[in-house]
Amino acid sequence: MNEPSAGPLAWVNGSDAPEKTEINLGFMALSDCASVVVAATQGFAQPHGLTLNLKRQSSWANLRDKLVSGELDAAHSLYGLVYAVHLGIGGVAATDMAVLMGLNQNGQSINLSRGLQALGVTSPEALERHVHQTRSKFTFAQTFPTGTHAMWLYYWLASQGIHPLLDVDSVVVPPPQMVAHLRAGRIDGLCVGEPWSASAVQQDLGFTLATTQTIWPDHPEKVLGCTRAFVEQYPNTARALVMAILEASRFIEESSENSRSTAQLLSAAQYLDAPLECIEPRLLGDYVDGLGNRWQDPHALRFHGEGEVNLPYLSDGMWFMTQFRRWGLLRDDPDYLAVARQVQQLDLYREAASAVGVAARGKEMRSSQLIDGKTWDGSDPAGYARSFKLHAMSDSSHRSASR
Repeated sequence: MNEPSAGPLAWVNGSDAPEKTEINLGFMALSDCASVVVAATQGFAQPHGLTLNLKRQSSWANLRDKLVSGELDAAHSLYGLVYAVHLGIGGVAATDMAVLMGLNQNGQSINLSRGLQALGVTSPEALERHVHQTRSKFTFAQTFPTGTHAMWLYYWLASQGIHPLLDVDSVVVPPPQMVAHLRAGRIDGLCVGEPWSASAVQQDLGFTLATTQTIWPDHPEKVLGCTRAFVEQYPNTARALVMAILEASRFIEESSENSRSTAQLLSAAQYLDAPLECIEPRLLGDYVDGLGNRWQDPHALRFHGEGEVNLPYLSDGMWFMTQFRRWGLLRDDPDYLAVARQVQQLDLYREAASAVGVAARGKEMRSSQLIDGKTWDGSDPAGYARSFKLHAMSDSSHRSASR
């Protein structure tokens, strides 16, 4: 085993040594897998006694199944995927799950097709008008039924007065296949992570209508997920894994040079297999939308933020459950706080963070205002879930109101 990193807080060989030193680590071909890839390939794992075997997955469903079966030890995962498995929704048996840390915030996009642009649909208002006046039923793709992209798409559509379960068709498409579906005309819009949104713009197949950071600035996105059994069987390994990925996250944001070298690394065939020009600009917050606009995004994809990104806030996990309830994926209110306390591994995260010199702030909740003006702070999740005008039970009232 490699020697642990030096320093007064380093975990030492002995009782704190990883129980399992080889980790099969799943990821999807997305820019926000960066900290996982950097940790595995740039020397951040070995000082903590770990070897990380990266395993690229073809779909979120495959990744979920391999996590549950143990074929993958841990993975770059959608927040909502972890909670859906834990709650036993989305067609799988309930399995106790764990969120070890947040991997990133922001950086996903909603794109529309050039076909919609030809119809004059280049703004949220035009989309809402077209949907309700022409009764056109457009097809929008997201990446997983309980995933972040489904929730961002639904939330954004509903904030524009478009019912995501009634007014549009929603289909699941794995991220790397999004651009091909757009090119073939099978979908009218999509919500996906980078670089696939930028790739659609680059190939002149569509335009970015909204970024997810306009829905919720600094929103939670991917997490380091695993089963609860893995944490219980290999607690030192889980902690060492968080330490390695935390250090990689910090490295990516230490300089623009590090961010650029990360983009270059990700472009390789075994990771994203995408051109650097589709990856680097939006990784650095430089956006063009395909409609002639360019801007430096103040809430671009971020991996560390002095640890703010990585803390597994209870309120972040709870928010996804409120949306499952809103859209009928949960028939009843769970005990939101109790479930979040089961899943979010706050104590383990704080141990790992303090060991590598990352501030592990004491708060477990955070407060944010979303695009519809509502504030989410985790204080009344059941009330929040019921507070929306558009939801799964608003079928008849919505239909009559939109005629």
